Amino acid sequence: MNPDQPLLPATTAASYSADPHRASQELREAFRDPEPGFVLFFCSAEYDLEVLGAALQRDFAGIGLAGCTTAGEITPQGYGQGCITAIGFDARAFAVENELVEEIGRFSLTDAQAVVENLTAGCRARNVAPIKGHSFALTLLDGLSSQEELFLVTLNSALGSIPNFGGSAGDDIHLANTHVYCDGHFRTDSAVVLLFNTRCEFEVFSTHHMQDPGEKMVVTGADPDSRTVTELNAEPAAQEYARVIGVPVSSLDYRAFALNPVAVRISDDYYVRSIQRVNPDLSMTFYCAVEKGIVLTAMRPGPMLPDLEAEFARIEQSIGVPQLVIGCDCFLRRLEARYSGLHDATSEFLRAHRVIGFNTYGEQFNGMHLNQTFTGVAIGGYRHGGR
Repeated sequence: MNPDQPLLPATTAASYSADPHRASQELREAFRDPEPGFVLFFCSAEYDLEVLGAALQRDFAGIGLAGCTTAGEITPQGYGQGCITAIGFDARAFAVENELVEEIGRFSLTDAQAVVENLTAGCRARNVAPIKGHSFALTLLDGLSSQEELFLVTLNSALGSIPNFGGSAGDDIHLANTHVYCDGHFRTDSAVVLLFNTRCEFEVFSTHHMQDPGEKMVVTGADPDSRTVTELNAEPAAQEYARVIGVPVSSLDYRAFALNPVAVRISDDYYVRSIQRVNPDLSMTFYCAVEKGIVLTAMRPGPMLPDLEAEFARIEQSIGVPQLVIGCDCFLRRLEARYSGLHDATSEFLRAHRVIGFNTYGEQFNGMHLNQTFTGVAIGGYRHGGR
């Protein structure tokens, strides 16, 4: 390795303090040596976000900073709750640029092209590595905006060959307000787009453990704008879903949703459409777009940990042992791990494999909006030959 290359291109830290001033200070102290060129963080929505935002802006003055609120954190010690976790990126190994997009429902292809041009120009000026083949994008979106699909398709068109992934911000399952952070403030109805240009090996990936497709349900009534399904198989949606999975309507809660997902089939693959809630009129609101006429298939989760183990083994064959994984892990997977008695084992797996990230209200992968997946980027060592 070149002697001017940092041994660790990224460092990680977390603060478990509930006080926003102290949490910010503890993070800043953790990143004193070496001082990063950019910091990416994920925090509990239980913080006073106005106070935390101001504290972060003060403590990290002069350092690029972006993040979002979560439905649970993934820290250097595994699963966290009510805390803030962060990654500091060494400027010798990474050029990181970020742009805020407000009113994401108005995001056009022209807007997307301008965002990508600004990000690539900023990274190119830092002279870390060529853009092509050495860059990936991360998107952090307001998880209750209901605008993810159009935003992601539009952005993906502008990114071209640059792989991209991301997560929808959470709010500790309150379903009230989800926030992204950029330019010193937490914001709603917004997105942060980040471009990472690096000398390191990396691989963007997505995996899930759904299998055993079962009974099918046709969406016969829906309001796509609110992601609400009113009828399945011409019956009240919640009533029909409850029948298919074999439980009373009164038992439809997060446990039922986590252990009995529904999915759409595209080509040979199934993509989960997670249920957010049952409404008083027996309609159901989803985290992903749903339209009248689509077919939902009842799925059964397979073993989650073996799926993760197989995916990480595949990644190691591709880029070597990752030094860092930025992970966007659906909050329903974390609930499933808890209900299945695998919470601690899953947390330990994430810790052992250097995962830092958050539990999301939806995941993003190369322009697609997904549910109940583990999606992220694995970052390895320096590429042979430097640049």
